[in-house]
Amino acid sequence: MTHVAPMAGVTVVGLDAAGAPPHPALAPVLATAGLVVGAARHLAAVPVPAAVETVTLGPLAPALRRLAEAVDAGVPAVVLASGDPGLFGIVRRLRAAGLPLRVVPAVSSVAAAFARAGLPWDGAAVVTAHGRDLRPALNACRALPLVAVLTAPGAGAAELGAGLIGWSRRLLVAEHLGTDAERIRAVTPEQAAAETWADPHVLLSLAEAEAEADVDVDVDVAPDRVTAGGMRADNQPAAGPAGGWALPETRYAHRDSMITKSEVRALVVARLRPRLGRLIWDVGAGSGSVGIECALLGAAVLAVEQDPEAGATVQANAAAHAVHVRLVTGTAPEVLAGLPEPDAVFVGGGGVDVLTAVVARQPERVVLTLAALDRVAPAVGLLRAAGYTVEGSQLSAARLADLPGGSIRLAATNPVVVLTGERP
Repeated sequence: MTHVAPMAGVTVVGLDAAGAPPHPALAPVLATAGLVVGAARHLAAVPVPAAVETVTLGPLAPALRRLAEAVDAGVPAVVLASGDPGLFGIVRRLRAAGLPLRVVPAVSSVAAAFARAGLPWDGAAVVTAHGRDLRPALNACRALPLVAVLTAPGAGAAELGAGLIGWSRRLLVAEHLGTDAERIRAVTPEQAAAETWADPHVLLSLAEAEAEADVDVDVDVAPDRVTAGGMRADNQPAAGPAGGWALPETRYAHRDSMITKSEVRALVVARLRPRLGRLIWDVGAGSGSVGIECALLGAAVLAVEQDPEAGATVQANAAAHAVHVRLVTGTAPEVLAGLPEPDAVFVGGGGVDVLTAVVARQPERVVLTLAALDRVAPAVGLLRAAGYTVEGSQLSAARLADLPGGSIRLAATNPVVVLTGERP
């Protein structure tokens, strides 16, 4: 049994999200406390001595001031929190305020949700939509096979479900964990978007295509087979790819050398700045190499390709690199109209009309490659007219090639102009 000695500072105690009794350390800490801070439901759930001052959490600033006063006066204080308060919890804010802390964690809502579903979660990414922009959490769900999202009113299962329509995902929504009203449902994104969900709840997003385990939950809609997702061998679900990027063309299936060369791809991917939480469009995807390497770096990717045969190649290459790239088959710019807002766009094919449609969506960055010099000036002018700062370079690589007799020469590749437009 863990023993927590009373201290003249702040003890943060987590209350179990799975419904277990409070940690044994709570009683002696409360017995010596002069101040207890917590949400109304937490204060009601534990035996706070009648003589002890309590502060009910609403805005955090008044509670932080009162805690600092208690610390300065040498009065022991207790903060009650949900689950593991170090996981997207109050510990970060308390430390930022300079308060001396001791933390007694309990089972987090994320751990409880996975446990209730009977799923392993060592390959999961855990993100939050609480008090921040929903899009990074949504894009994490689009990009990775297993994501847990801590939600908030207006940024929960309905909103995430609406944003995941078109992606092969099964969602598990865990409401009121650890209470008599606890309910876990397995739903499609469309079903999640159409429902009203109780707060607080936790959402688990699972890649449906890799289904491998039944989930035993109390559901209104019978769950399909869902999966814990593809855990990487290095146990880093959203880290840089172990095999690198700017990979040789031989690592991708492609037709007639219609692929962005590795030297050019290295600069293009760097300019797109892919990472977890961002959505990248790859317009005129061809083999899909640019989008796939963005996905390898954690971004969600939409590949737009008008040729169904090339689209099948994109999907095969994505599967070979164990990433998910959502394929949209159709002709740009028309097919772009209904797509979710991108953070960055690579235009690998199409004319001025495609670039016009892309900049109309005002992504942070637009990157395009041009082989024909007569297309450079119109593209630069279009980007600048749309408010973008434009940078450009011509890349001309010469690769080692063998000659008879053991000699070596340099074989030139076709020069390519790379343009980058960035919104100020």
